[in-house]
Formats: sequence, C-alpha cells, structure tokens
Amino acid sequence: MKLGPNLYRIGNDVVAAYLVDTADGITVIDAGLPGHWKELLAELDAMGRSLADICGVVLTHGDSDHIGFAERLRRDHGVPVYVHAADAERARGGKKPKVSMGPARLRPMLGFLTYAMGKRGWRTTYLGEVTEVADGDVLPLPGSPRVIGMPGHSPGSIAIQVPAAKAVFVGDALTTRHVLTGRSGLQPAPFTDDPELALESLGRLAGVDAVWVLPGHGAPWRGDPATVQDAVRAAAETEASGS
Repeated sequence: MKLGPNLYRIGNDVVAAYLVDTADGITVIDAGLPGHWKELLAELDAMGRSLADICGVVLTHGDSDHIGFAERLRRDHGVPVYVHAADAERARGGKKPKVSMGPARLRPMLGFLTYAMGKRGWRTTYLGEVTEVADGDVLPLPGSPRVIGMPGHSPGSIAIQVPAAKAVFVGDALTTRHVLTGRSGLQPAPFTDDPELALESLGRLAGVDAVWVLPGHGAPWRGDPATVQDAVRAAAETEASGS
C-alpha cells in the first residue's frame, strides 16, 4: 500500500513492514512475519520493482515479528540486514528476557495470535549474519536512513529517520494499536524490556524532521514527532490508573 511519495507499507495494523523506494533502489524497514513474503512480492510487482531492487533491510529491533523474511532476503538474494549491535544476538535467535505481558483482552489477543499464525509466525528463521549499526549512523542505503537509538523495548531498539520519505520508523518504541487490548492511539507497546527507559527514549524523536511516525503495530500516525513522548506518557498514566 502506498502511503506517500517513496513510501509503502506491507502487512496491516496488526503487523507492518515498510518499503522506501528511491531512484537508487529500495530500503526495507523491518521484515514482519515469514508469511509477509508474498505481500512483499506483490507490492514490488505493483511498484514495477523486483527483489533485485532491494539494497538492504534495516531492523528496528531483533524480535521475531520484525525479522520475518529478512534471512530469506539475505541468504537467497544477498541483501544485507542491519540491526543495532545491542540487538544483534537477539536477531540471531539468542535468549531474550521474560517480561510482563501487561493488560490484555481476549478478542484482540486471539486476533493477534490468529493473524501471526496465518503469517507463519511459528516458523521464525533467525539471522545467520547481520551488519551491526550504532546510534547516529547514516546507512549506505536508498534514502540515507539515519539510526536513532531508542533503547527500552529492547536494548538495541532504534528509530530510523528517512528524509526522502518524510518518515521516522519506530518499530515497537511505541504502538498505535495495542496487540493485546485492541486499544488505538499513541501508547506504550507491550512486551517491553524496560518501560521507563522506553518512555524516556521517545524524547529523542523531538527535533526529527518527519510527518510520518510509523510503528510496527498499528496505523501510521501523522504529526510532529516532538509531541509523541507526552502523548505516550499520558496513555501510560491512563492505563496505570485503570481508566
């Protein structure tokens, strides 16, 4: 689905991945679930592009619902996969900490699980090799994506600013649709390693020149990234109060 100039989304509000399309080729931001491969091929075809146009995949973090088809691109098509050094082991299948699930409602939770299973979420293929990145790096990929360190959801969570798409991709640094409660709007994401640090990290979006804030779960959000931290903090306080 085309969101704007140079900017496309595959998946949906449950799990999403993104494509940045420029004259130099395509950068993939996150790789969803394994079953999103068919959607990737269909979107490329609609764009008049092919797998040969993909120059790299950038992962916002190393969780299984973000690395879906990344190893397939790397292994079978020679596409490099970039991930923050602190999440490199996670993306390779290393052990991750157990975290509190938090609030949940049966119907949205079952909806998420059903969608994930339908997209072969039980068949995670972890990365055999990654290219490690750090905060502040500008990657040699179409759109010149810039890495913004956003630790909290995971140690190596990042946001990725792409000026050519007027977008900042935030992975699970926040969500606009809580996969366990179905609640919509800017809010903290579940399954976060360090919720307080994740909220603090959102302040790093202030000053980012973008009109799109694009999460891994939920609808695309349009607005000033500088307002995100206050909105998510308010949502977290509302959740904590049980309102």
